[in-house]
Amino acid sequence: MSRSPRYLQIKQFLLQQVHSGAYPTHHQIPPEEQLAREFGVSRMTANKAIRELVHEGYLVRQPGLGTFVTDLKAESSLLEIHNIADEVRSRGHQYRNDVLRRETIAADEDIAVRLGVRLGTHVFHSVLIHRENDIPIQLEDRYVNPRWVPDYLETDFSRHTPNEVLSAACPISDMEHVVEAVLPDAEAAEWLEISPAEPCLRMTRRTWSDDHLISYARLLYPGDRYKLRSGMSERQR
Repeated sequence: MSRSPRYLQIKQFLLQQVHSGAYPTHHQIPPEEQLAREFGVSRMTANKAIRELVHEGYLVRQPGLGTFVTDLKAESSLLEIHNIADEVRSRGHQYRNDVLRRETIAADEDIAVRLGVRLGTHVFHSVLIHRENDIPIQLEDRYVNPRWVPDYLETDFSRHTPNEVLSAACPISDMEHVVEAVLPDAEAAEWLEISPAEPCLRMTRRTWSDDHLISYARLLYPGDRYKLRSGMSERQR
């Protein structure tokens, strides 16, 4: 029976140390030279294992200091809209979601204003919990204008997330969002499996395709499980 590549043995060892808590957040891992000696491999082989873990977000290099364990919070960009399922899988983790609501409703005053439709207009409404390794990381409460995405509610959300459906039907040309720190209400806390006293990040986002306002979403993230980042080098989609 063939053995796994030597760099994978080092990678799996480091992951085991991280997941077990032997290497906690901000812990400095052994240098490449030490890992190479202990596993009987070249320094380049040890470097490959570390590079992959840096790319996957488990480790971070600090020039002149060494390589350290990150805080392992899920991370999402503020300047781009990514499919959350792809984000989770890119970290080597398992993704799934729970569909809590899938319905057509009459827009109240707030939703009508946010979605740019008349009061009482029928709009699509979906509520999902997105999970990473079975842990809830985002509550998505979304309203969609049926005029632009008429088949939205017919989607099998276990196979295609709302983001995938909207991006395929109406490629995003513009967006606006607001991020604030909030406490979840009792229902949201239950869905996210957290205490109502647990601080959360709430992002409200509207997206356009050309001149058409397509979607209005309220995204709630447990503060101890997620972080949002921004960078001037990123391009807005």
